[in-house]
Amino acid sequence: MWDKLIKRYVCVASYEAAIQALHGLQSNSNYLKLVTKDNSQANAVRNLPDTKKYLIRSGITLEKLDTLSVIHIAGTKGKGSTCAYTEAILREHGFKTGFFSSPHLVNARERIRISGQPISKTQFTQNFWKIYKKLEDTKEHESDMPTYFKFLTILMFNTFLDEHVDVAIIEVGIGGLYDCTNIIRNPVCVGITSLGLDHTSLLGNTVEDIAYQKSGIFKSGTVAFSVPQLSQAMRILEEQAIERNCKLRVIPSFDEYKWENLSPILQIKNKVQQQNASIAIQMATEWLLTRNKVASVSMDKIAIALTSCKWPGRMQVLRSSIGDFFLDGAHTIESIECCISWFNDISSGSKRKKVLIFNTSGTRDPIQLLIPLRSLHFYKAYFVPNLVGIKSLDNEMNSSSTDEQKIKCEINSKIWGMNSVVANNVLEVLEDIKRNLVQKNNCERYQILVTGSLHLIGAVLAILDPNLTMNTEF
Repeated sequence: MWDKLIKRYVCVASYEAAIQALHGLQSNSNYLKLVTKDNSQANAVRNLPDTKKYLIRSGITLEKLDTLSVIHIAGTKGKGSTCAYTEAILREHGFKTGFFSSPHLVNARERIRISGQPISKTQFTQNFWKIYKKLEDTKEHESDMPTYFKFLTILMFNTFLDEHVDVAIIEVGIGGLYDCTNIIRNPVCVGITSLGLDHTSLLGNTVEDIAYQKSGIFKSGTVAFSVPQLSQAMRILEEQAIERNCKLRVIPSFDEYKWENLSPILQIKNKVQQQNASIAIQMATEWLLTRNKVASVSMDKIAIALTSCKWPGRMQVLRSSIGDFFLDGAHTIESIECCISWFNDISSGSKRKKVLIFNTSGTRDPIQLLIPLRSLHFYKAYFVPNLVGIKSLDNEMNSSSTDEQKIKCEINSKIWGMNSVVANNVLEVLEDIKRNLVQKNNCERYQILVTGSLHLIGAVLAILDPNLTMNTEF
């Protein structure tokens, strides 16, 4: 009876209606605006009990969730790339993978992947309405529905269990200790990528505070892997590992791996990428060996996985007719420095003109990000809201308050000074770059760095590569 009702509901309620309903739930950006340093702790501590409540209402007990084989990953930067590498390694070894990440770039389905591919519109729609209806029918009061990220977390757990994935690679949303994903009770292993200051209104103002929050994913009897950290951060991780009865291991340098017939070294040159790859190797190996899935780990398969792994918007190069786009969603001081180093390395020796496309999200201080970028000597800088400029449901829903963003762009342009342009949307920027090339009869394509926000990266890719094929016809 219930299945028939669901099918009838799905026939009426399309994918577009599902996306609209999803965005009717409070988004992460709105949540961050409402949270202040005074009430952040009170709001955060409700995340876990609320997530458990909604998960149970969706039809999954914590005991059922315990049957999911999980690798859980937190960190300030690099956690998405690390998850992608880990998933690629395990998939290359022949296992069915689930991968949960955030934020998405072009559409929400990217956040929930099965065997490397975002779930289909049909699967998203069916699963969405099945869970949404269950939660809506069991509301205790009018506002008793999960927020945007919380809902997607519950949708993810349901999808991975329904699909019987061999392993779920789950990226923490914000922090760790109180993150919705931290209802996981017995992960096979956990990872901590590079730590720095971000989301300080929620997580604290010091690296020690951040490390404490991220170490909240440590579980008793579990192995935790960490990249090398600042001494003050590592001290907190070590203390929390002891307190939580968790074995903490610092990963080896990428140079220490002994490859067999193949090597990914030429493809993974950047030190940050190498660090992310190393922690991925350690976690994937831990899962393969402790779960007795293999007698030994194939370094050739690891090399193939690392070389073929595609993770858009993070140190990505996209060749187009108007120039080479260098896309990196760096949005902290540390990640901007890494982005600058990567851009310098990959574009060194070229005399082509450099163009910057930039925006920041949330309450981040743009000065701290823009001043270091000046060292790259851009010919022109565009400051633009995370607005695509092409009508589509996903694009409309992805953009937050445009007026507020436009004001930030005006401020950023003034900070930058000469040769800066404020645009209304990303399409306007790309058309302007193309028009300038045509007017000047210039055959020399630009080098275009897009950075400051993953949401901006998403808006650019919505035009250049909406299906995230890693190629563009623009």
